[in-house]
Parts: sequence; structure tokens; C-alpha cells
Amino acid sequence: MPLKASPNDQAHLLELQAIDTRLQQLDHRTKTLPELATLAALSSDADTLRRELASSNGALEDAQRELGRIESDVAVVEARAKRDTERLQASSSVKDVAGLESELAGLRRRQLDLEEIELGVMERVERLEAAAAELTARHDELAATIAAAEAEKDAALTALTSERAHAAANRSTIASKLPEDLLALYERQRQRYGFGASLLRGGVSSASGVRLNENDMAVIRSADPDEVLLCPDSSAILVRTAESGL
Repeated sequence: MPLKASPNDQAHLLELQAIDTRLQQLDHRTKTLPELATLAALSSDADTLRRELASSNGALEDAQRELGRIESDVAVVEARAKRDTERLQASSSVKDVAGLESELAGLRRRQLDLEEIELGVMERVERLEAAAAELTARHDELAATIAAAEAEKDAALTALTSERAHAAANRSTIASKLPEDLLALYERQRQRYGFGASLLRGGVSSASGVRLNENDMAVIRSADPDEVLLCPDSSAILVRTAESGL
């Protein structure tokens, strides 16, 4: 026996379908927010920048350790030269004096070599410090940009969540007023085919966008107004109104 429902109840299905369509759109927008793509790109940039910064800091630390070792070697040479100078001044032995002078000459050469190396390493440390400072500034700026993008995303999600809650509440109100068997059919057809209700306007089904043929229209014209019909193209409940062209 065909399902029966008042034309008014059937017409309410269009409201329900409109809300369900809107809910689908809101769900899609939630998953495809431009802010999400922006954050994904910014996060990728941040990951790259963190790796660059870690590498830069590592190179700087290595150079600073190298500079510390050279400074320590210079300090050892200076201390030894000071000790030999004091011994030279206090010595009266020609042999000791000659030995100390020779050693001091070697120490001075060693100190000059170390100081030249030290200068080169100091310059490298300065360059690495500048590079690390620049990367740190870029990292901080990017972090601020990400925080702003997060705030924009949260605001957009909040607006969508609020709109969805309002639509869902309206849906519940409409659904609660419909006969259970009509609602069950609507839900079943919507789950299976994507549309639960379709407006017949001027002989065209809104769910499929297809004009029904004359045989289908003849069947529809002969049906009682309270008979629940399915669209032959979309399988949605076909809702007839004064616009249907019957």
C-alpha cells in the first residue's frame, strides 16, 4: 500500500532538505577552510625554518667551541712566554739564556699563528651569530603570523559551529512535526541517494535537474495529492506544489 502523507507534511520535507543541504555545505566548509590551508603552508615553512635554525645554531656552537680551544691555546702560549721571559731576566747562564731566547722566538711564532687562526674563527663566529639572529627573527615573525592565522581559523570555526547548531535545531523542530513513516522514508532516501526530497517545478525535478517525461508526468497527475511519490530520476520524495506544472 502506497505511503500517504498530507501535502503540507510533504512540503515540509523541502525545508528539511534545504537544511540538510546547508548542513552538508557547512561540514564541507569546516573541512576546507582557507585558514586550514594557510596554516598548513605556514606550518611547513615553520618546520623548514626550525631545521635551518637548528643547523645554524649547531654550526655556531661548533665555531664557539673551536674559538674557545684556540683562546685556551693562546693563553697557554702567553703563560709559557711570560714564564720564560721571567726566567730569562733572572738567568745569568749564557747557555740558559740562549735556550730561553730560542724557545721564546718559537712561542712568538706559535702565538702569531694562533692569533691569525683565532681572528679567522672570530670572524666566522660573527657571521654565524648574524645568520642565527636573522633566522631567529624570522622564526619569531612566523610564529606571530601562525598565531594570527590560528585566531582567524578559530573565529571561522566558531561562526560555522554556531550556524550549524542553529540549523540543526531548526531541523529537529521540523522533523519532530512530521509523521514517523514519512520522515523514515526521507532519511532512507537521503542516505542512499543524497537527496531525501525534491521539488517538482514546471515538470523539472530539483534534485536531478531533469525534466520528467510525459509518461512519468501522467502517473504523477493521476496520483492522489496525499500519495507519497518518488522521483524517477533522483529517487527522492517528489513534492508537488502549485509550481509543479500539473
